Amino acid sequence: ARRLLDHVRSKGESAASVVLQYVQQRQESGSSLEQKKQVLTKEFVKYQKKLNISVSAQSRFLSTYGGTSHMPLDDIYTEVQLELPNNSAEIYKSMGFEDIVGPVGTVNEDADTVLVSGEAGSGKSTWLQKLHLLWAQGSALQDFLLLFPFSCRRLNSEHKDLSVQELLFQHCCWPDREQEEIFQFILDHPHLVLFTFDGLDELKQSFVDEHRICCPSQRAPVHVLLFNLIQGSLMKGVRKVVTSRPEAVAPALKKHLHKEVHLKGFSPSGIDCFVKKHHSDPNEAAMVLESLQANTALLGLCHSPVLCWIVSQCHKELLGCGEGSPQTVTDVYLMILQHFFQHHSTFKLSIGVSWLQQNLGTILHLGQLAFEGISNFSYIFSVADLEICGVTESDICMGFLIQSKNMSPAHIKYYEFHHVTMQCFFAAIYVILSSNTGRSAIPKLFELQEMKKNSVGCACFGACLHSSNTQKILEEHSTTAETPNLQITATFVSGLLSQRYQKLWLHCSSSVLVEKKARQAARCLSKGMQQHFRSIPQPVQGEKKSMHAMPEFVWLIKCIYEMQESRIAKDAMSKLEVDHLKLTYCNIGPVECTALAYVLKHLKNPVGLQLDNNSVGDVGVEQLLPCMQICNSLYLRNNNITDEGIRKLIDKVFNLENFQKIALFNNRLTDACTLHFSYLLKTKQNFLSLRLGNNNITAVGAKQLAEGLKFNHSLQYLGLWGNKIGDEGAEALANALQNSKSIVWFSLVGNGVGSAGACALSNIIRNSTSLEELWLTENCITRTGVESLIQALKHNDHVKSVWLKNNDLSSEEVEEMQQTEARLVF
Repeated sequence: ARRLLDHVRSKGESAASVVLQYVQQRQESGSSLEQKKQVLTKEFVKYQKKLNISVSAQSRFLSTYGGTSHMPLDDIYTEVQLELPNNSAEIYKSMGFEDIVGPVGTVNEDADTVLVSGEAGSGKSTWLQKLHLLWAQGSALQDFLLLFPFSCRRLNSEHKDLSVQELLFQHCCWPDREQEEIFQFILDHPHLVLFTFDGLDELKQSFVDEHRICCPSQRAPVHVLLFNLIQGSLMKGVRKVVTSRPEAVAPALKKHLHKEVHLKGFSPSGIDCFVKKHHSDPNEAAMVLESLQANTALLGLCHSPVLCWIVSQCHKELLGCGEGSPQTVTDVYLMILQHFFQHHSTFKLSIGVSWLQQNLGTILHLGQLAFEGISNFSYIFSVADLEICGVTESDICMGFLIQSKNMSPAHIKYYEFHHVTMQCFFAAIYVILSSNTGRSAIPKLFELQEMKKNSVGCACFGACLHSSNTQKILEEHSTTAETPNLQITATFVSGLLSQRYQKLWLHCSSSVLVEKKARQAARCLSKGMQQHFRSIPQPVQGEKKSMHAMPEFVWLIKCIYEMQESRIAKDAMSKLEVDHLKLTYCNIGPVECTALAYVLKHLKNPVGLQLDNNSVGDVGVEQLLPCMQICNSLYLRNNNITDEGIRKLIDKVFNLENFQKIALFNNRLTDACTLHFSYLLKTKQNFLSLRLGNNNITAVGAKQLAEGLKFNHSLQYLGLWGNKIGDEGAEALANALQNSKSIVWFSLVGNGVGSAGACALSNIIRNSTSLEELWLTENCITRTGVESLIQALKHNDHVKSVWLKNNDLSSEEVEEMQQTEARLVF
């Protein structure tokens, strides 16, 4: 192609024009033919059918934790929350499978890759499995004639160099005949083909944008092929859908994305739906849901589909535990462990022997397998791997290991833990119970941040393993999956070493050894927190001292919560001296809110807590309530909060002396929330700032707010931009604020306010002795309204500016009025 273009260029403009005209004709004629079924050859149709059957077979059933029985995916699948990034105008738009590959949320038209990111256990793999099944059933994504599904976990096992053709046909579906013809169709019609890659974070190699391949017939290591497919060097035009944990998505990858979608797990209604699907008995489902509603910490955990599955599976244990119901992630995983040992064990429990002691052999076998797998980034195990760790057939039958699908020849078996978090849990148990992990295992687990700074390989268990091959493996591979999986393991270690589980380990390990490891973990957590506190910069003169926490800080907070040791939480918070704690873009959901409240409530002095651009939601708001007494301001922009969350929040904070400011920009609030804020304004006479921009508040809500404002004598900042208040609402607010001696800043930007509203607002300017700024940009105010504002400004020298950009004024009117009153900003 390049030679042809050079040749044409040498012939001049007329030749170039002829070539462009020819290309355009080919494109137009090609597009009209591409959708016609008669262009599909007999062999292609046969292959399409074979691929469809293969994808359907892989997707139809969802394995249960038992590993032996199967449940149809259609019977249990529950919709998860899919959101566009927080800076998108369509952040809360409901997204279906077609929207994933559609135009909604597009950030780069030239890119082909859609990233669906979510935390471990948020339901990424099951969601992708449902996408595959809908395509195979003909229910969705029918613009794509071919769909090729890949698992990055399984691609790790491919050690040969492959071409794209070999990758597609060997790892997905082999054509019986005419391989070249079918592959040529794929090359000629890339927009009719969809690739999916599940679990990019589990790929052993980190994404790099260096080794470029453009030729689909060129052989290369699988990870190199994958990176070139994602960035578009290979198979340009083929749509690719990739799932990954957020930590694995580096800036080098993000620049190649068509769009990014965040998967946030179950909504409250999703939890309800899932539990009802999981339990065929409606009474049983009702009791489980009632138990969850009574335990908000557990309800918060159930936003993670994998934890919701465990809780539903262990419903009998859950309903029978009363006040001792699970509070932490560790509690939930111990519950599933006990559940399966008690239900799958072939022998009766001996008198005086605990279930853990009875099954200690199996736990240590699986623990060693999990530990060594986490250490060398392995999630799929051969029979030989199992034998090395002593895993027997009876251990497999317990249900924690399942047979991997589509791994090489049918007669060779491979196994994997049902979920990566389950592997992390068994690895954590092994760290605690085994004397073979070495003295440095626990300290190294908690040294991730320091290791990053020193550019040390994150294979933190290398020195703890006795295998001579381990260090070689660790040196060869660098992965982004390692850090989050090690952090999950460390979180479980923290929970398992808490005081409440000390008796569990009796007769299973030396109590002296376990206590020593518990002290080690506590010291590591304290050291990690100190490391973050030392990074706090000194405040600029005149500003508050603030700490912008990194995601690792949230992880350490979760570890402290898992330990359930208030002494450690108090010690950590006694050394934190800041006025403002910023935790934006930290993937904070209800689980993290529970942990934050547990630790932050021990702060000595009140702080401003900023949680903008997370996934707090209503349940998260409820989980934060125990630490509200130390909050003087709360920022929850972009957090999917509804009126119900606000109701619970106001019920808690209206009588807290310290609480003075709240910001809730871009949530899902309606007029109903204004009743609660009106009550807050009436009763709390030291409240300073209320910002409710970009929600769904109308004139009705504005009138309700006005009722509270009439009795409030402290509010300084009121932000209502981006709502639907209109003239009627503006008039009500103006009437309530016209004699205010406290209001300093007031915004009604983008509210459909016209001249009638502007005339009413001019009364605030005329009468208020405190107002400094009034924001009215992006409205529909005409000359009449502006003239009323000008007249009011003549009576008030205290007002600094009235912002009027983008209203219904001509350029001549703008120039004239700006000359008349310099404080008008257009």
